[in-house]
Amino acid sequence: RACGLIGMSRATPSYKPRLPAKDAPVVEAMRELSAQYPRYGYRRIRIFLRRRGFELSWSRTHRLCRQAGLLVPRKRSRRRIASKRPRVHSPFKANMVWAYDFVFDTTATGQQLKCLTVIDEYTRECLAIDVAGSIRSKRVIEVLSRLVSVHGGCSAVRSDNGPEFVSLAILEWIAGAGIATVLNDPGKPWQNGADESFNGKFRDECLSVEWFRSRREAKVVIESWRQHYNEVRPHSSLQYLTPMEFKQQLHQNLQPAVF
Repeated sequence: RACGLIGMSRATPSYKPRLPAKDAPVVEAMRELSAQYPRYGYRRIRIFLRRRGFELSWSRTHRLCRQAGLLVPRKRSRRRIASKRPRVHSPFKANMVWAYDFVFDTTATGQQLKCLTVIDEYTRECLAIDVAGSIRSKRVIEVLSRLVSVHGGCSAVRSDNGPEFVSLAILEWIAGAGIATVLNDPGKPWQNGADESFNGKFRDECLSVEWFRSRREAKVVIESWRQHYNEVRPHSSLQYLTPMEFKQQLHQNLQPAVF
């Protein structure tokens, strides 16, 4: 009688939505992934869900993350003035341009951590993260020499004008190895955009999340994160492939066809 008076179907009050029960396994997996990777947005969470067998569209992934309160807050972007100087040595293949820079942090006891990050600009692979209390030009040369012996020499290295990068010793080593140098203009770190972007992810997803009790522990944890970055973490600029998957794809495309 009441339903008839207000013009409502008798099935409406007893209707139970089926969608929450259908989405429950996906939301549970989302909560688990968000707890494991607290700085990953819904796009990367979707890639990890696909690896677990959940095929979701972008819109559904965003809707479920929003409903579960798992969306990562957006950072306020800073306004930057575009540089009029053209980008030098833009890479078009792997192992062509390496970029390196320093990132600083501290341990729980107040010890300084100085991290030298080296990446391949084309594949986005992190080649090395050297962690120490102090890193001078001699140690930078040791790291680059080891990378050259493992990956082969690159065509150019990109860096800022820091004293470790413009010292006579490192410039002589780079010239002797037949490698060109590309230095940023003073006060324009965005000219080394690839490494600056990596350093931001490194700080956001590792340094700001972990709590280091000593430098030795920091070395182990940071090296583990570097391997995760190269082999597990999907990269948006690589069509959400990992750097290692992208590198393997390039290697397969370069192999001659067999008839």
